[in-house]
Amino acid sequence: MRYGLLLPHFGEQADREKLLKGSQRAEELGFDSVWVRDHLVFEPHGEMEKPNRTFYDALTTLTAIGAVTERIQLGTGSLIPFRHPLVTALMAGTMSHLLGADRLILGFGAGTFDHEFEAIGWGDRDRVELVRSNAEILKRVFTENEVTYKDDNFSFEDVSIEPKPLGGRIPFWYCGATPRSARLAVEFCDGWMPGRIAMATLRKRIETIEELSAAAGRERPTIAVIPPTSIERTREEALEHVNIPGLLAWANKSKWAVKPPSGRFETVEDLEGQLIAGDVDGAVEECRKFEAAGVEHLVFDFRFKFDKWFDQIELLGTEVLPKLKS
Repeated sequence: MRYGLLLPHFGEQADREKLLKGSQRAEELGFDSVWVRDHLVFEPHGEMEKPNRTFYDALTTLTAIGAVTERIQLGTGSLIPFRHPLVTALMAGTMSHLLGADRLILGFGAGTFDHEFEAIGWGDRDRVELVRSNAEILKRVFTENEVTYKDDNFSFEDVSIEPKPLGGRIPFWYCGATPRSARLAVEFCDGWMPGRIAMATLRKRIETIEELSAAAGRERPTIAVIPPTSIERTREEALEHVNIPGLLAWANKSKWAVKPPSGRFETVEDLEGQLIAGDVDGAVEECRKFEAAGVEHLVFDFRFKFDKWFDQIELLGTEVLPKLKS
């Protein structure tokens, strides 16, 4: 399994030194990837984030980090389709040439907030279909010239974009936790990355993905997760830094989640899969559960602990990661 970090590029803890030096240290410690989120008109999630609207642009942030690191992969989890895909194609191709081949992973998601699309006049568009359009257009302009394309979202004729990515492709992942997201990942993506997802729901989605992949005669998409994480010397200390009521409220909003026997997420134990919180050995145990479920790439989301960013990188990188990779 591969291991990554969500970067502190949003909210009150967004900080140049944390991003650049933190990514360099992550690479030194053996992490495989660093990841960013994406918003245009950011409204912090009330259960998860403090009310600060700072949000560094996703691809610009990854470009800066790629310039001060050598090998660590750079992922979007997820990119929201409020950019024209030809703009994204040019940016991604440029990043490939500036930063090196096989470093970028483009995870796309439909987004949560209507207002971000209304702000650019796209409020009436089907956001899932925007993701599909991006997948189709990027795949073509990364490998072809004089591309003509037309669907309900975009229309252009004889377009060539240079530079094309080194190697001719960049992995495209679908980011979402619904049953539909799992189906779409098999249909046109290289990977699937849900957000916070209950372990029982995750297992069900992976089973669906494996069945659909076999029926389609294709390899299973890469499976990745990005759970909120807090690691301290004791589980009690770790949980002090986590908004458990907020996570439970968020989990209970999920229409498609496999619920606990009670029918509701009510305790921290019910959040299995949606949270890694504990001491070093407890964190290792939780990571092993993801691996056993079929996860191939685990990204640690420290947004509750961005004020202790460097401490968390050190603890995870020097004590947890060696046990996971041994």
